[in-house]
Amino acid sequence: MDTVKILEVKQSIFASNDEQAEALRKELKKKKVFLLNLMSAPGSGKTTTLRRTIAALKDELHIGVMEADIDSDVDARAIAETGTKAIQLHTGGMCHLDAEMTRQGLEGLGEDGLDLVVLENVGNLVCPAEFDTGAVKNAMILSVPEGHDKPLKYPLMFQVCDVVLVNKIDVLPYFDFDMDKCREYVAIRNPQAKVIPICARTGEGMDEWTAWLKEQVSQWQA
Repeated sequence: MDTVKILEVKQSIFASNDEQAEALRKELKKKKVFLLNLMSAPGSGKTTTLRRTIAALKDELHIGVMEADIDSDVDARAIAETGTKAIQLHTGGMCHLDAEMTRQGLEGLGEDGLDLVVLENVGNLVCPAEFDTGAVKNAMILSVPEGHDKPLKYPLMFQVCDVVLVNKIDVLPYFDFDMDKCREYVAIRNPQAKVIPICARTGEGMDEWTAWLKEQVSQWQA
């Protein structure tokens, strides 16, 4: 694919982002479209994880992807190579998406007929956690090289997430990463958050993740 559609999204001037987010969720519920907000720091493996997820679910779910970045269309091109419907969102320098920006992205993508839309949010552990995008569920990726102490350092990110994917477990022997401590620290911030160790490169742990995601979509559409 030579080009991907690029949409310049604009931040809302509406006072209450939460109201916009709730309204968007209600619209998606009526359409039976499940929106997942995927967050992480840069380099954690969001796009690789997403490609592996698409490969596992593409025969069961109609999937669309919105790739949010300050600039470039690298990630959208990588997703488009899978044959999945994708759009690149440019945030105009903003380090996050809000509900209105997400709505603009969905309109540009065209969510009708889709079961699952994944918003790959801008890569950082602070701003994206502060804004409700209208997603049904929030997921974040914590990679082994980042360290097991990140839930203590970035509390809000872990508080708002329903599932934490601990990626790059293939390099555990080479890093001082304590999986038990990671689970403990996540539980301190959010006792309800599910922790799933994965390796997007090899596929280890991906079955548990995709089974969880498929179940969430099914419940939303029921």
